[in-house]
Amino acid sequence: MNTAYNFAFFDEGSKREIRRATLKAIAIPGYQVPFASREMPIGRGWGTGGLQLTLSLIGKDDVLKVIDQGSDDSVNAVNIKKLVFDTTGVETTDETREATLIQSRHRIPEVSLSKDQILILQVPIPEPLRYYEPSESETKKFHAEKEYSGAWLMLFEQIMKYGSMTTGADHPVLVHDRYVMAPSPIPRFDNPKMDESEALILLGAGREKKVYAVPPYTKVVSLDFEDFPFEPESFEDKECRLCGSTGVFLDELVDEATDETVYQCNDTSYCLEKLNAVGVK
Repeated sequence: MNTAYNFAFFDEGSKREIRRATLKAIAIPGYQVPFASREMPIGRGWGTGGLQLTLSLIGKDDVLKVIDQGSDDSVNAVNIKKLVFDTTGVETTDETREATLIQSRHRIPEVSLSKDQILILQVPIPEPLRYYEPSESETKKFHAEKEYSGAWLMLFEQIMKYGSMTTGADHPVLVHDRYVMAPSPIPRFDNPKMDESEALILLGAGREKKVYAVPPYTKVVSLDFEDFPFEPESFEDKECRLCGSTGVFLDELVDEATDETVYQCNDTSYCLEKLNAVGVK
């Protein structure tokens, strides 16, 4: 641990302020709570919101896992993990089941999370209504009045133009039958994992200075229509070329040797766990 910094980088007053905003977010599921986003030693837009939540909540007994689009070894994940480790000295891991705090960009792990874990998602654009309403004051009114016709209209226009809903990621959800929420740019495949999750899910946007939450066992429903139900990405009849897993989110790749399309687990630690289980090195 780098003793030149306070534990977890922030001063204790900053941690308390962020934790107060977090508690309010937990108390009002899906509601965006403003907070005083701090200056960080990484550029805004590179996970500062999630990192501030992590630094405000982490304790000496926590075990930290950081992933970026399913990978524990990407530049973003490695550097965030290094900053937290250097200023806390806490244990880090690639194993989802071992972690008490999981900070993620663009994915929810394949392994089901437990009540003893907290998932922190990095968010670039927390306002789900921003795509059709640029004014912050107007979107606040829409949320207050539960006026979400624009969100459904956006999906309806996609259906009329393309024949289906085309939100590849960040498909809006309705939380606790009240607030429409941006789930962060996770694929549609991960949206159902938020519904009735045992783990607390926190979402932080540093650049936009917002934090919001999905408490454990909260109803989360992806927006859809009766005649056009929500459908996650389908990997039917596909399996990971390395571990053989099915029913998980797969990356589509091209085999350089054969020039054929192949599929591989997006969640690298999940894939490695499966390989170790069958004794493949």
